[in-house]
Amino acid sequence: MKVILLQDVKSLGKKGDIVKVSDGYARNMILPKKLGVEATPKNLNDLKLQKANEEKVAQENLEAAQAFAKDLEDKEVIVKLKVGEGGKIFGSVSTKEISEAAKEQLNLDIDKRKLQLPSPIKALGVTQVPVKLHPQVTGTLKVFVKEA
Repeated sequence: MKVILLQDVKSLGKKGDIVKVSDGYARNMILPKKLGVEATPKNLNDLKLQKANEEKVAQENLEAAQAFAKDLEDKEVIVKLKVGEGGKIFGSVSTKEISEAAKEQLNLDIDKRKLQLPSPIKALGVTQVPVKLHPQVTGTLKVFVKEA
């Protein structure tokens, strides 16, 4: 019997796969536990429509991320820090401060986990901070660290 899997099943397949299993396994295990449905023409058509819809949504998310990355290129955030004698900075700028400054200054809600800062910024000046917007899209945000 052919079955369309509704969930990942160990040693059988992933969600959305069409697999051939024995009739008994399908009747006693897959169907009662709602792990899959029988591969009838109606169910196959529903699966095809569902996959097309998922691809469309994924493409829209990718395009939105690319547009946001392009918009982010010309934006800049200013973070002010306390500076001691000789231009020595007290503390550092982390992703949390950058995220809060972006929300306050640009009204952009950028999650601090999306900012890919290798190490906290410990110097005055301009730093390009990569922002992971989508698995395939990374934008950059200019961060100015100035004296308070």
